[in-house]
Amino acid sequence: MTLHEPTPRPPLILCAEDQEDLRADICDELRESGYAVLEAADGEATLQQMDACTPDLILCDINMPGLNGYGVLDAVREHRPHLADTPFVFLTALSDPQEVVEGKRLGADDYLVKPIDYDLLLATVDARLRQVSRMRDKSNHELQELRQAMGTLRQEASQQAFHAATRVLNLVAPGMVLLDSQGHITFVNQRARQLAEASDALQLNKRFSATGAMARRLRESIASATQASRQGEEPVFSLRLPHLPGSHELLVLICALGQGRETGGEDASVVVLLSAPDQRLPLPRGILASLFGLTPTESRIAMALLEGLRSEEIADQMGVSPTTVAFHLRNLFQKTDTHRQADLIALLMAGSMTAYLEEP
Repeated sequence: MTLHEPTPRPPLILCAEDQEDLRADICDELRESGYAVLEAADGEATLQQMDACTPDLILCDINMPGLNGYGVLDAVREHRPHLADTPFVFLTALSDPQEVVEGKRLGADDYLVKPIDYDLLLATVDARLRQVSRMRDKSNHELQELRQAMGTLRQEASQQAFHAATRVLNLVAPGMVLLDSQGHITFVNQRARQLAEASDALQLNKRFSATGAMARRLRESIASATQASRQGEEPVFSLRLPHLPGSHELLVLICALGQGRETGGEDASVVVLLSAPDQRLPLPRGILASLFGLTPTESRIAMALLEGLRSEEIADQMGVSPTTVAFHLRNLFQKTDTHRQADLIALLMAGSMTAYLEEP
Protein backbone atom coordinates (compact mmCIF):
# COMPACT_ATOMS: atom_id res chain seq x y z
CA MET A 1 0.00 0.00 0.00
CA THR A 2 1.34 3.41 -0.94
CA LEU A 3 1.50 5.99 1.84
CA HIS A 4 0.74 9.56 0.87
CA GLU A 5 1.85 12.72 2.59
CA PRO A 6 -1.03 14.50 4.33
CA THR A 7 -2.49 17.24 2.17
CA PRO A 8 -1.55 20.65 3.61
CA ARG A 9 -4.50 22.75 4.61
CA PRO A 10 -5.30 25.69 2.32
CA PRO A 11 -4.54 29.19 3.64
CA LEU A 12 -7.45 30.64 5.62
CA ILE A 13 -8.66 34.09 4.54
CA LEU A 14 -10.96 36.18 6.75
CA CYS A 15 -13.11 38.53 4.66
CA ALA A 16 -14.81 41.37 6.55
CA GLU A 17 -17.23 43.32 4.34
CA ASP A 18 -20.66 44.72 5.20
CA GLN A 19 -21.99 44.66 1.61
CA GLU A 20 -23.40 41.16 1.36
CA ASP A 21 -23.26 40.82 -2.45
CA LEU A 22 -19.68 42.08 -2.65
CA ARG A 23 -18.61 39.85 0.24
CA ALA A 24 -20.16 36.84 -1.48
CA ASP A 25 -18.34 37.63 -4.75
CA ILE A 26 -14.98 38.05 -3.01
CA CYS A 27 -15.40 34.84 -1.05
CA ASP A 28 -16.43 32.91 -4.17
CA GLU A 29 -13.31 34.11 -6.01
CA LEU A 30 -11.10 33.09 -3.09
CA ARG A 31 -12.69 29.66 -2.73
CA GLU A 32 -12.39 28.98 -6.48
CA SER A 33 -8.67 29.78 -6.15
CA GLY A 34 -8.23 27.16 -3.44
CA TYR A 35 -8.42 29.25 -0.27
CA ALA A 36 -10.49 28.50 2.81
CA VAL A 37 -12.65 31.49 3.70
CA LEU A 38 -14.36 32.92 6.77
CA GLU A 39 -16.89 35.76 6.50
CA ALA A 40 -17.83 38.68 8.75
CA ALA A 41 -20.39 41.43 8.15
CA ASP A 42 -19.10 44.01 10.66
CA GLY A 43 -16.20 44.82 12.96
CA GLU A 44 -17.44 42.98 16.04
CA ALA A 45 -18.12 39.82 14.05
CA THR A 46 -14.61 40.09 12.60
CA LEU A 47 -13.05 40.11 16.07
CA GLN A 48 -15.21 37.16 17.09
CA GLN A 49 -14.00 35.18 14.08
CA MET A 50 -10.36 35.98 14.98
CA ASP A 51 -10.94 34.81 18.55
CA ALA A 52 -12.28 31.49 17.23
CA CYS A 53 -9.52 30.79 14.69
CA THR A 54 -6.23 32.10 13.31
CA PRO A 55 -6.54 33.42 9.74
CA ASP A 56 -3.53 33.51 7.42
CA LEU A 57 -4.64 36.83 5.89
CA ILE A 58 -7.33 39.40 6.70
CA LEU A 59 -9.31 41.37 4.10
CA CYS A 60 -11.21 44.16 5.84
CA ASP A 61 -13.49 46.92 4.63
CA ILE A 62 -12.77 50.32 6.21
CA ASN A 63 -16.29 51.73 6.36
CA MET A 64 -18.29 49.12 8.26
CA PRO A 65 -21.13 49.89 10.71
CA GLY A 66 -20.17 50.06 14.37
CA LEU A 67 -16.51 49.16 14.71
CA ASN A 68 -14.88 50.22 11.43
CA GLY A 69 -11.82 48.78 9.73
CA TYR A 70 -9.42 51.08 11.57
CA GLY A 71 -10.85 49.87 14.87
CA VAL A 72 -10.45 46.23 13.81
CA LEU A 73 -6.84 46.84 12.78
CA ASP A 74 -6.09 48.60 16.06
CA ALA A 75 -7.60 45.70 18.03
CA VAL A 76 -5.48 43.22 16.07
CA ARG A 77 -2.21 45.08 16.49
CA GLU A 78 -2.72 46.03 20.16
CA HIS A 79 -4.47 43.02 21.65
CA ARG A 80 -3.77 40.02 19.42
CA PRO A 81 0.02 39.60 19.22
CA HIS A 82 -0.38 36.08 17.83
CA LEU A 83 -1.67 37.76 14.64
CA ALA A 84 1.28 40.16 14.42
CA ASP A 85 2.61 38.59 11.20
CA THR A 86 -0.82 38.07 9.63
CA PRO A 87 -1.15 40.30 6.54
CA PHE A 88 -3.93 42.87 6.88
CA VAL A 89 -5.35 44.26 3.62
CA PHE A 90 -7.90 47.08 3.58
CA LEU A 91 -10.83 47.21 1.16
CA THR A 92 -11.98 50.75 0.49
CA ALA A 93 -14.18 52.66 -1.93
CA LEU A 94 -11.96 55.70 -1.47
CA SER A 95 -8.59 56.32 -3.08
CA ASP A 96 -7.76 59.34 -0.93
CA PRO A 97 -3.99 59.22 -0.17
CA GLN A 98 -4.74 60.24 3.41
CA GLU A 99 -6.67 57.00 3.90
CA VAL A 100 -3.65 55.07 2.70
CA VAL A 101 -1.34 57.02 5.01
CA GLU A 102 -3.63 56.45 8.01
CA GLY A 103 -3.90 52.74 7.32
CA LYS A 104 -0.16 52.36 6.87
CA ARG A 105 0.45 54.27 10.09
CA LEU A 106 -1.79 51.84 11.96
CA GLY A 107 -0.04 48.85 10.41
CA ALA A 108 -2.01 47.89 7.29
CA ASP A 109 -0.02 45.89 4.75
CA ASP A 110 -1.89 46.76 1.58
CA TYR A 111 -4.97 48.39 0.00
CA LEU A 112 -7.49 47.27 -2.58
CA VAL A 113 -9.79 49.91 -3.99
CA LYS A 114 -13.42 49.20 -4.92
CA PRO A 115 -14.73 48.21 -7.38
CA ILE A 116 -12.51 45.20 -6.75
CA ASP A 117 -10.23 43.99 -9.54
CA TYR A 118 -10.32 40.27 -8.77
CA ASP A 119 -7.09 39.49 -10.61
CA LEU A 120 -5.36 42.12 -8.48
CA LEU A 121 -7.08 40.75 -5.37
CA LEU A 122 -5.78 37.23 -5.97
CA ALA A 123 -2.30 38.48 -6.89
CA THR A 124 -2.14 40.59 -3.71
CA VAL A 125 -3.28 37.71 -1.49
CA ASP A 126 -0.77 35.33 -3.08
CA ALA A 127 2.12 37.80 -2.80
CA ARG A 128 1.44 38.59 0.86
CA LEU A 129 1.15 34.91 1.81
CA ARG A 130 4.39 34.07 -0.02
CA GLN A 131 6.18 36.91 1.79
CA VAL A 132 5.08 35.57 5.18
CA SER A 133 6.09 32.03 4.16
CA ARG A 134 9.60 33.16 3.22
CA MET A 135 10.09 35.00 6.51
CA ARG A 136 8.73 32.04 8.45
CA ASP A 137 11.08 29.60 6.72
CA LYS A 138 14.08 31.84 7.39
CA SER A 139 13.25 32.30 11.06
CA ASN A 140 12.46 28.62 11.62
CA HIS A 141 15.79 27.69 10.06
CA GLU A 142 17.69 30.07 12.35
CA LEU A 143 15.91 28.87 15.47
CA GLN A 144 16.37 25.23 14.51
CA GLU A 145 20.11 25.75 14.02
CA LEU A 146 20.35 27.26 17.50
CA ARG A 147 18.38 24.40 19.07
CA GLN A 148 20.43 21.77 17.25
CA ALA A 149 23.67 23.39 18.36
CA MET A 150 22.53 23.52 21.97
CA GLY A 151 21.26 19.94 21.80
CA THR A 152 24.61 18.77 20.43
CA LEU A 153 26.37 20.67 23.18
CA ARG A 154 24.27 18.98 25.83
CA GLN A 155 24.83 15.50 24.36
CA GLU A 156 28.65 15.64 24.02
CA ALA A 157 30.01 12.23 24.94
CA SER A 158 33.22 13.67 26.33
CA GLN A 159 32.80 15.72 29.51
CA GLN A 160 36.04 17.48 28.68
CA ALA A 161 34.72 18.44 25.25
CA PHE A 162 31.48 19.64 26.87
CA HIS A 163 33.33 21.96 29.25
CA ALA A 164 35.60 23.20 26.48
CA ALA A 165 32.58 24.10 24.36
CA THR A 166 30.59 25.71 27.16
CA ARG A 167 33.49 27.98 28.09
CA VAL A 168 32.70 29.87 24.90
CA LEU A 169 29.21 30.62 26.25
CA ASN A 170 30.75 32.75 28.99
CA LEU A 171 31.23 35.35 26.26
CA VAL A 172 27.51 35.54 25.61
CA ALA A 173 25.90 38.74 26.88
CA PRO A 174 22.63 37.18 28.16
CA GLY A 175 22.76 34.98 31.23
CA MET A 176 22.33 31.33 30.29
CA VAL A 177 21.34 28.30 32.36
CA LEU A 178 21.00 24.77 30.92
CA LEU A 179 18.62 22.32 32.64
CA ASP A 180 18.39 18.58 32.12
CA SER A 181 15.21 16.50 31.90
CA GLN A 182 14.93 16.44 35.71
CA GLY A 183 15.19 20.22 35.98
CA HIS A 184 18.75 20.03 37.36
CA ILE A 185 21.29 22.67 36.35
CA THR A 186 24.01 21.33 34.04
CA PHE A 187 25.64 24.63 33.04
CA VAL A 188 25.57 28.28 34.17
CA ASN A 189 27.56 30.96 32.35
CA GLN A 190 29.29 33.80 34.15
CA ARG A 191 26.62 36.37 33.30
CA ALA A 192 23.87 34.22 34.85
CA ARG A 193 25.90 33.83 38.05
CA GLN A 194 26.41 37.61 38.23
CA LEU A 195 22.69 38.26 37.83
CA ALA A 196 21.81 35.64 40.45
CA GLU A 197 24.26 37.12 42.95
CA ALA A 198 22.77 40.58 42.43
CA SER A 199 19.16 39.42 42.78
CA ASP A 200 17.44 38.49 46.02
CA ALA A 201 14.75 36.63 44.09
CA LEU A 202 16.91 34.31 41.97
CA GLN A 203 18.64 31.12 43.20
CA LEU A 204 21.10 28.90 41.35
CA ASN A 205 21.77 25.83 43.43
CA LYS A 206 21.04 22.34 42.16
CA ARG A 207 17.95 23.75 40.49
CA PHE A 208 17.01 27.10 38.96
CA SER A 209 14.47 28.65 41.32
CA ALA A 210 13.08 31.91 42.65
CA THR A 211 11.68 33.23 45.91
CA GLY A 212 8.62 35.33 46.51
CA ALA A 213 5.45 35.73 44.50
CA MET A 214 6.90 34.50 41.19
CA ALA A 215 8.40 31.25 42.55
CA ARG A 216 5.37 29.11 41.67
CA ARG A 217 5.01 30.55 38.17
CA LEU A 218 8.71 29.93 37.48
CA ARG A 219 8.41 26.29 38.61
CA GLU A 220 5.35 25.78 36.45
CA SER A 221 7.00 27.35 33.39
CA ILE A 222 10.11 25.17 33.75
CA ALA A 223 7.94 22.07 34.23
CA SER A 224 5.88 22.95 31.14
CA ALA A 225 9.01 23.56 29.06
CA THR A 226 10.55 20.27 30.22
CA GLN A 227 7.39 18.32 29.36
CA ALA A 228 7.17 20.03 25.97
CA SER A 229 10.81 19.17 25.25
CA ARG A 230 10.15 15.49 26.04
CA GLN A 231 7.40 15.58 23.41
CA GLY A 232 9.68 17.17 20.82
CA GLU A 233 8.00 20.58 21.09
CA GLU A 234 9.81 23.92 21.33
CA PRO A 235 7.70 26.61 23.06
CA VAL A 236 9.10 29.71 24.76
CA PHE A 237 7.82 30.96 28.14
CA SER A 238 8.54 34.40 29.57
CA LEU A 239 8.20 36.06 32.95
CA ARG A 240 9.80 38.82 34.99
CA LEU A 241 11.48 38.48 38.38
CA PRO A 242 12.28 41.23 40.87
CA HIS A 243 15.82 42.50 40.48
CA LEU A 244 17.70 45.32 42.19
CA PRO A 245 15.73 47.87 44.26
CA GLY A 246 14.54 50.72 42.08
CA SER A 247 15.29 48.89 38.83
CA HIS A 248 13.17 47.09 36.26
CA GLU A 249 12.43 43.40 36.66
CA LEU A 250 14.79 40.72 35.40
CA LEU A 251 13.58 39.29 32.08
CA VAL A 252 13.51 35.46 32.06
CA LEU A 253 12.95 33.37 28.91
CA ILE A 254 12.50 29.61 29.28
CA CYS A 255 13.01 27.77 25.99
CA ALA A 256 12.27 24.08 25.44
CA LEU A 257 14.88 22.48 23.17
CA GLY A 258 12.56 19.80 21.77
CA GLN A 259 14.95 16.91 22.42
CA GLY A 260 12.22 14.28 22.32
CA ARG A 261 12.48 13.70 18.59
CA GLU A 262 16.18 12.81 18.77
CA THR A 263 16.39 11.08 22.13
CA GLY A 264 12.95 9.55 22.63
CA GLY A 265 12.31 11.89 25.55
CA GLU A 266 15.10 10.37 27.69
CA ASP A 267 17.23 13.49 27.90
CA ALA A 268 14.92 16.44 27.30
CA SER A 269 16.48 19.78 28.17
CA VAL A 270 15.65 23.45 28.64
CA VAL A 271 17.67 26.63 28.26
CA VAL A 272 16.89 29.65 30.44
CA LEU A 273 18.02 33.05 29.16
CA LEU A 274 18.33 36.00 31.55
CA SER A 275 18.45 39.66 30.57
CA ALA A 276 19.36 42.47 32.97
CA PRO A 277 16.89 45.31 32.48
CA ASP A 278 19.10 48.37 32.94
CA GLN A 279 22.31 47.15 31.33
CA ARG A 280 22.64 47.52 27.58
CA LEU A 281 24.00 44.49 25.76
CA PRO A 282 27.51 45.24 24.47
CA LEU A 283 26.56 44.51 20.89
CA PRO A 284 28.05 46.69 18.15
CA ARG A 285 25.32 48.83 16.63
CA GLY A 286 24.12 47.22 13.46
CA ILE A 287 24.66 43.57 14.47
CA LEU A 288 20.95 42.85 14.91
CA ALA A 289 20.17 44.99 11.87
CA SER A 290 22.44 42.88 9.68
CA LEU A 291 21.19 39.59 11.15
CA PHE A 292 17.49 40.31 10.64
CA GLY A 293 17.39 43.15 8.11
CA LEU A 294 16.17 45.76 10.59
CA THR A 295 15.86 49.50 10.09
CA PRO A 296 17.67 51.80 12.58
CA THR A 297 14.41 52.41 14.48
CA GLU A 298 13.60 48.70 14.58
CA SER A 299 17.12 48.02 15.85
CA ARG A 300 16.66 50.53 18.68
CA ILE A 301 13.40 48.89 19.70
CA ALA A 302 14.99 45.43 19.49
CA MET A 303 17.82 46.56 21.79
CA ALA A 304 15.30 48.05 24.20
CA LEU A 305 13.39 44.76 24.31
CA LEU A 306 16.63 42.96 25.15
CA GLU A 307 17.09 45.39 28.02
CA GLY A 308 13.74 44.28 29.42
CA LEU A 309 11.77 47.43 28.60
CA ARG A 310 8.03 47.27 27.98
CA SER A 311 6.34 48.92 25.01
CA GLU A 312 5.21 51.97 26.96
CA GLU A 313 8.71 52.42 28.42
CA ILE A 314 10.22 52.20 24.94
CA ALA A 315 7.78 54.88 23.74
CA ASP A 316 8.82 57.19 26.59
CA GLN A 317 12.51 56.53 25.98
CA MET A 318 12.24 57.24 22.24
CA GLY A 319 9.79 60.14 22.59
CA VAL A 320 7.19 58.54 20.32
CA SER A 321 3.63 57.31 20.75
CA PRO A 322 2.82 53.73 21.86
CA THR A 323 1.09 53.30 18.49
CA THR A 324 4.37 54.01 16.71
CA VAL A 325 6.17 51.45 18.84
CA ALA A 326 3.41 48.93 18.10
CA PHE A 327 3.85 49.59 14.37
CA HIS A 328 7.59 48.89 14.53
CA LEU A 329 7.02 45.86 16.77
CA ARG A 330 4.75 44.45 14.13
CA ASN A 331 7.53 44.89 11.56
CA LEU A 332 9.91 43.11 13.93
CA PHE A 333 7.45 40.21 14.24
CA GLN A 334 7.23 40.02 10.45
CA LYS A 335 10.98 40.15 9.82
CA THR A 336 11.73 37.52 12.46
CA ASP A 337 8.60 35.43 11.77
CA THR A 338 7.66 35.37 15.44
CA HIS A 339 4.17 35.62 16.92
CA ARG A 340 4.72 36.62 20.54
CA GLN A 341 7.09 39.02 22.26
CA ALA A 342 8.68 36.14 24.20
CA ASP A 343 9.55 34.36 20.93
CA LEU A 344 10.88 37.60 19.44
CA ILE A 345 13.19 38.27 22.40
CA ALA A 346 14.41 34.67 22.39
CA LEU A 347 15.32 34.96 18.71
CA LEU A 348 17.03 38.34 19.27
CA MET A 349 19.03 36.80 22.09
CA ALA A 350 19.95 33.92 19.82
CA GLY A 351 21.12 36.44 17.24
CA SER A 352 23.27 38.24 19.80
CA MET A 353 24.75 34.90 20.86
CA THR A 354 25.55 34.07 17.25
CA ALA A 355 27.32 37.41 16.87
CA TYR A 356 29.53 36.69 19.85
CA LEU A 357 30.30 33.09 18.93
CA GLU A 358 31.26 34.06 15.36
CA GLU A 359 33.68 36.83 16.39
CA PRO A 360 37.37 35.83 16.04
